[in-house]
Parts: sequence; structure tokens; C-alpha cells
Amino acid sequence: MTTTNFRRVAAMLGAAWLLAGCSSAGGPQYYSLADTAAPARAPLAAGAAPAYIELAPLAMPERFARPQLVVRKKDAPNGPAVDILEQHRWSSSFENELRDSLGSGIASRLGAVDVSRSGRQRGQPATRVTVQLEQFDAIEGNRVDASFTWTVRRTDEATAASCRLSLSEPVAGGFDALAQGAQRLTARLADAIAASVAAQAGQRAPSCGA
Repeated sequence: MTTTNFRRVAAMLGAAWLLAGCSSAGGPQYYSLADTAAPARAPLAAGAAPAYIELAPLAMPERFARPQLVVRKKDAPNGPAVDILEQHRWSSSFENELRDSLGSGIASRLGAVDVSRSGRQRGQPATRVTVQLEQFDAIEGNRVDASFTWTVRRTDEATAASCRLSLSEPVAGGFDALAQGAQRLTARLADAIAASVAAQAGQRAPSCGA
């Protein structure tokens, strides 16, 4: 091979590598469950001590405890199957993303302090919330379904209130719409858990509605 031909081949290979690099340079797209339309923090009554919410680490099936979106395939020939989307991810691992969003959402709705982020004053009781994700189905262009159980208990009391709730959110096509549906579903769960905490504080029967 002559020097001229060698240079031409090298230039062609270099251009091919450059194009390949450009085509894969986009990287993954990230989503959040944080509710951008969350209600403003409720004001405290004059002289009232702040309430404290302690959200325990969430329990969920291992297949969901990852940053990638897990999407159920439509019309799978052998029953339900899932895709793990490497290019579509939550901003952190799903269990952490869900816990952070619920913690801030519940605290905002109650005018409380999320102690998992800021701590609490010594001697002040807190309401401990334990949440378990039982099922989460995200179906592109269709809906997001999820089932949760949770318990609410004050740290200075022995009794606990328990709830179970199934939720469904319709979604349009595309993964952006799927993530937005999961965000709306999380906001509805925060509404329901906040209502349970308020009922427990008022020593009423727990409210488990969405």
C-alpha cells in the first residue's frame, strides 16, 4: 500500500470512528419523581412546635431497586415481561427517588419536618412511616399501576395504623409521559399517606384513600 493510499484509509477509518462516537454521545435521559406542583408548606399555628415525619427506607421487589426505568412489555407472547431501559433512568436508584419524593411531599402537605433530611430536636416525638411497594407496572402508551402498603406510628406510642392502596394513572405515548404518570401517582400516594398521618395525630381511624 502506498503512503497516499494508507493516508486515505486512515482518514476514512477516523471519520467512521468519529461518527460512531457522535451517534452514542447523547447518553441516558434522567427523570425525577419530585412533584413540581407540590402544595406550599402548611403554616404552623402561633407557638406550635413543628411536627416531625420519619420515613423509613422503602421496601420493594429487587427488580425495581435500580436507576433504570423498568417497563412492562405490551403483548408479550408468554405473559408479562419487562424491559430495563438503560437510556431512560431515574435521577437516583428508584427506591431512593421514591423515598425522597414521598418524604418531601408528605412533609409539605402537613407543614411538618422530614427528619430523614434535617434531623429533629431531642425529646421531640416523630411520626414514623414505613412504606412497601408491592407492585409497579409501567406500560408505555397505556398506564402506570402500583400497589402500596404502609404503617403510621408515633415514636412515643405503641399502636400503629396500617393501610393498603392500589393506584392507576393513564399515560400517553413515550417514556416522558410514562415518567410523568409515575410522578402523578407518587403525588397521590403522598396525599393518602399525609391523610393517614393526620388521622393518627387526631386519634381517628386511618384514611387510606387516594
